[in-house]
Amino acid sequence: MKGIGLVPNWQKKNTAQVVNKIRHFFQQRDLVLLIAGSEQDHCLAETALAEELKSWPDQVELIIVVGGDGTILRAARELAHWNIPLLGINVGHTGFLAEIEVDQIDRYLQLLVAGQYILRERMMLQAVVRRESLELSRYLALNDIIVSRGPFSRIIKLDAYINKEFLESYSGDGLIVSSPTGSTGYSLSAGGPVVNPYMELLVITPICPHSFYNRSIIVNGAECIQLKVGSGQTQVVLTADGQVGFALEKDDIVDVCRAEQKIRLVHFADSSFYRLLHQKLKG
Repeated sequence: MKGIGLVPNWQKKNTAQVVNKIRHFFQQRDLVLLIAGSEQDHCLAETALAEELKSWPDQVELIIVVGGDGTILRAARELAHWNIPLLGINVGHTGFLAEIEVDQIDRYLQLLVAGQYILRERMMLQAVVRRESLELSRYLALNDIIVSRGPFSRIIKLDAYINKEFLESYSGDGLIVSSPTGSTGYSLSAGGPVVNPYMELLVITPICPHSFYNRSIIVNGAECIQLKVGSGQTQVVLTADGQVGFALEKDDIVDVCRAEQKIRLVHFADSSFYRLLHQKLKG
């Protein structure tokens, strides 16, 4: 194999132990392993991964991410343009993105070096923020784009359009536009449907709507959703994957569409989304 990259979340409790186990595994097989950061150095939490690891694209053929779903979301969002597959190892709590739990590492790494795995693509989201005719910012997300009220704000109003055709005015705490992957995240907590992560669609889910008839809406993945801020006396924020954000103003428009980039995740023959769903949600 070409080199393997390892992106650990050093702030997780068991990360150092897991990293040492992975390092030992690859050393025994004389395979190159590049490790981002160190247990003593938390700079990865403060700098862009693509900048910190800019030499990796020519050296690695896949990247192992050690952490929880949040770590994998960050790696997917910041490294998507590299088109390098990701393999998640979960040292967090309930996670839907990691393929391997800590107690399964040896078995699945053996399958990995033997080439007994497949790569499967998942769609990502792109959000563009516009104020009048000016583009202010754009964001990439694997899970969701959320427009919501700030921590001390009252309810907000958002006008939603699909392909510039008016859909509905929503009053409440905000709206979630979720990818299929993100359907098991905040969207699910807000009452949205669970969607197979390999489908191509968008889910619109209101957050605490001030109406009894507002429910989630599923739209084709090729369509574009526009959210217009109707609130002027309260704080409104956009967040991508719950990790990066932007303060919005009245009449700002957020366009959310399927991104050109897709993320490729490593999967093994015995992995199943529906079995994982049962395991994660049964408690």
